[in-house]
Amino acid sequence: MSIILHPFVTEKATFHIEDENKLQFVVDINATKGQIKKEIEELYDIPVLSVRTMITMKGKKKAIVAFEGDNTAGELASKLGIF
Repeated sequence: MSIILHPFVTEKATFHIEDENKLQFVVDINATKGQIKKEIEELYDIPVLSVRTMITMKGKKKAIVAFEGDNTAGELASKLGIF
């Protein structure tokens, strides 16, 4: 079973892509930051700088993933069809 369930797209998440080189994903509730980082790097072949996680009010887990390099999040967002 995949840890990364799907991208999380809101207006605020779009600003993170453009301004902070970060993407948000809904992830498995039991996933650790290390597991999330490893899966993102393996799936998309992009180095991850950091992972922050939070449990949402709806009982789901959201990961905010910061990428190394310039506009890496924007390029991945294009590949995923977010932009």
